[in-house]
Amino acid sequence: MISYNPREWFGIIFQFHKADTFRKLLPIMIAIGAYSGVVAYLEIEVWQLSQTSHVKNITITHTMLGFVISLLLVFRTNTAYDRWWEGRKMWGALVNNSRNLALKVAVMLKDKEDKAILRRLIPAYSHVLSLHLKNEEINHELFEDETLSTDYYNHKPNQIAKAIMAKVNTLYEEGKITGDQLIVLNSEIQSFTDICGACERIKNTPIPYSYSVFIKKFIFFYVMSLPFGYVFQLGYYVIPVVVFIFYVLASLELIAEEIEDPFGNDPNDLPTSKIADNIRKNVEELIY
Repeated sequence: MISYNPREWFGIIFQFHKADTFRKLLPIMIAIGAYSGVVAYLEIEVWQLSQTSHVKNITITHTMLGFVISLLLVFRTNTAYDRWWEGRKMWGALVNNSRNLALKVAVMLKDKEDKAILRRLIPAYSHVLSLHLKNEEINHELFEDETLSTDYYNHKPNQIAKAIMAKVNTLYEEGKITGDQLIVLNSEIQSFTDICGACERIKNTPIPYSYSVFIKKFIFFYVMSLPFGYVFQLGYYVIPVVVFIFYVLASLELIAEEIEDPFGNDPNDLPTSKIADNIRKNVEELIY
């Protein structure tokens, strides 16, 4: 995720970065500019439709459709941001629950070897979950001589959660923690799986296909029809105006597409790797 100062207006306005939609849309903006120029030339120079009053009324239709498309884009961006923010809340909860589990382990356990095992297992969950959500290959070493199994475990976060639960259960069987303490630790471990499931729901359930396709088609045909109506008022100035309108509408759609899946490697995605590193530092400070 890009870190920036929202108060620096001019620094943001005149700075281009990988997340800027201008670079992505530049080829099609050039094509739309050329298309608008051709339409303007045909209407003004060839067809000479500037005096035809019923053609001028096309602008009324554009005004009505512009209001509709603005409502659709507002709903689209709000929905995408809700998904991004829910993902951030889930990872915030993972930070808090990891700290709570580490605090309880640090107080309940006396054996340094038992603490050392959980000191590595607890932050390993967030690290593996981050890789899991990014669909990256996971070969995370928990100990110097032990690596996550690749034989039958397709869901690596579950493997970490199982290892934590198995260790806690062993501590109970050995009499190192009481039954009440087992119940307390179990609730914290269960929250890890709940968070993982919520993140997977966000990642694996995109916006319905028909809705996404409809918005893209609506933007395309709306922009393609703009030169026919506004060339009479703007002349050849319709070229930059249509290009700018397309840039604004398409940029909103691209931004929504990027943030609706907040667990990837895009510039505006959540910094899950950094959050996982912070969890590791917090747990290592608490359990020693």
